[in-house]
Amino acid sequence: MVKNELNNDLQLSILDFVHVYPGSNPVQSLKNSTEMVQLADRLGYKRYWFTEHHNTPSQISTSPDLLSLHAASHTKNIRVGSGGIMLPNHSPLKVVENFTLLEALYPGRVDLGIGRASGTDGLTALALQRSQESVTANDFPEQLNQLLSFFSRNFPAQHPFKKIIVPGNESIVPDMYMLGSSQSGVQFAIDKGLGFVFAAHLAPRLAISVLRLYRENFKPSIFMNEPKSMLAIGVITAETEEEAKYLAGPLELMWARMATGSRDLSFPSIEEASKYVYTLQEEEARQYNKDRFVIGSVANVAEKLKRLAKEALVDEIMIADYYPSQESRLKGHQLLSEAFDLPSK
Repeated sequence: MVKNELNNDLQLSILDFVHVYPGSNPVQSLKNSTEMVQLADRLGYKRYWFTEHHNTPSQISTSPDLLSLHAASHTKNIRVGSGGIMLPNHSPLKVVENFTLLEALYPGRVDLGIGRASGTDGLTALALQRSQESVTANDFPEQLNQLLSFFSRNFPAQHPFKKIIVPGNESIVPDMYMLGSSQSGVQFAIDKGLGFVFAAHLAPRLAISVLRLYRENFKPSIFMNEPKSMLAIGVITAETEEEAKYLAGPLELMWARMATGSRDLSFPSIEEASKYVYTLQEEEARQYNKDRFVIGSVANVAEKLKRLAKEALVDEIMIADYYPSQESRLKGHQLLSEAFDLPSK
């Protein structure tokens, strides 16, 4: 049994979807993310990751590698990376080339989070992957093996890719993490000796058991000597419970709509959410979704995050950023940094 003695120095990180707020636009959203990552850097957050989503008008985080480059160039200390690169959409070689360049430009500051899904609908996946055969291939294990072999330069002697020269050398490798919301994803992290991040906002009831499974069964590799795990979860906090619940209105409404099959998956405004009358089915979904998020005053949120970290055997929480406005997200992350006494720069 693994004991968790990590919780005394709990680290915080941020997962940015680059939301396009109602009434705003993509250009402003990118400016918002630049402002947020610079503040996170000063506040002492550990890392700042970008998601990969496509054909989603309310989000513009389509290219985590490009956004990571931008974020790194505007900060000094914080780690940057992908949460994650959806590997089915990409050539493993191209991912290796891009992240080798990132790591060479910003040594010791780059993370490659790897996802197994396409992160989008079937038609968009077809446009990204360019053939129906690729969409239905289900060849993620082969893709992952190729990616790791390109990084480590250890293809078998007879493998055709052995002849391909990757820029740099095997010392220029980002820290790598598997992303998951099930036991399938965690097994890759265990077997390949990679870090692991569980998306508790997608499958909250599995989070504790899967994260404990990872830490108790991790196999060291050339990429990672010891297990490194994080719990990702939606967090909205404010100075009071009442304000936090008000700010969480759009988040709760959006997820209730998703759970009940609505075609309207836009990020609602605070005003829309505060006036919205839930159907019986939506209210049931809203209550079921409660465990996906941690919402409340900063004192209560900090206490719950520490408890979750202890139960999951993690020393880092990644905050899935669903704040409804730039002002509320800046304030919320500032409050948490103070509550956790992060090492501000």
